[in-house]
Amino acid sequence: MPLKNYGVLKCRAIDSKLGMGQSPHYQVRVLDNELSHRIAINVKSKLSPSELLYLVDEKFQHSITQDLIGLDFGFNELERKPGGLGLDYIRGNLFDVTKMTPLPYNVPGPDNDLNELIDKYVTRAIATEDAVLYAFGEKWGPETIPDRYFGFRPGNGIHDIHMNQGNAEKFRKDDGVWQDGGLLIHFPSQNQWVGVFLAFQSQVFHTDDITGHRLSDQETDRPLNPGIPEADQRIRIIAALVNPLGDDVGKESVTLINTCPETVELDGWALADQMKRKHPLDGFSLAPGGVVTIPLTGDDIQLSNQGGIITLLDRQGVKMHGVSYTKNDVKKQGWTIVF
Repeated sequence: MPLKNYGVLKCRAIDSKLGMGQSPHYQVRVLDNELSHRIAINVKSKLSPSELLYLVDEKFQHSITQDLIGLDFGFNELERKPGGLGLDYIRGNLFDVTKMTPLPYNVPGPDNDLNELIDKYVTRAIATEDAVLYAFGEKWGPETIPDRYFGFRPGNGIHDIHMNQGNAEKFRKDDGVWQDGGLLIHFPSQNQWVGVFLAFQSQVFHTDDITGHRLSDQETDRPLNPGIPEADQRIRIIAALVNPLGDDVGKESVTLINTCPETVELDGWALADQMKRKHPLDGFSLAPGGVVTIPLTGDDIQLSNQGGIITLLDRQGVKMHGVSYTKNDVKKQGWTIVF
């Protein structure tokens, strides 16, 4: 079954400890307006390979940040559905998963392991008066005993701050969609968001849209994209007209490019929006290096001027590429967003 008590903890960081021991977690003591909590962040995998995949985006931009600012401090339970605030590394177009790389948790020397990487941003947040943390994962507590790392009462916290789908059999019970973990740090005075995203190399990056379980190649029964994800972005979304002149209906469009040396027939492919509505691409094809602008009718997918996501699906429904845009990206009417 999916995670219990999935949500986001909005808080401020006041202390931290590096991850140590057999199952190391980087620990952060945080405060909401009333209570202390602990954020436990995995920095080593129990399954081989032990190095976690990571990506840090120091200029994170996504439509969810607008709504996160409006949340109350403390733990906010989240609905696991498209268009909400739940994270999904595959469907939410938060970042390019093919740019995730493995990193050991503990290496001699400064600034060269996962502990130190996370500590760099948490230490900055502790020292910055207006910094706000948003930790996505599974809540625990309140406990009847003091917190084991920082000693506060009652013990409260949040863990599973990593991708929570496509798991190997041992952790398959935790699979689900729109319930991934992650850490976002907002530095308002610098107008900056930092995103820290983690995954295990034992996980895969093609999963079932309902269960979050790993998908397999039908011929070999091997999991798709095991370990470090591979880029299969032959066709890429390169632009979108989100806010056309006049009435938006029937005037929005998405532009695609073929980056591979073969012609690609798009019959059975589709574009999908934030609410998972789909626009079929039947009848379109792209020659090598070819570009095509897909007009949207307004009868299926819709591109919100408040920010959103656009996803490209192949004929098996597997994500091939995805982009996101914010309200700030939607300029004056008639301007096209370039990704």
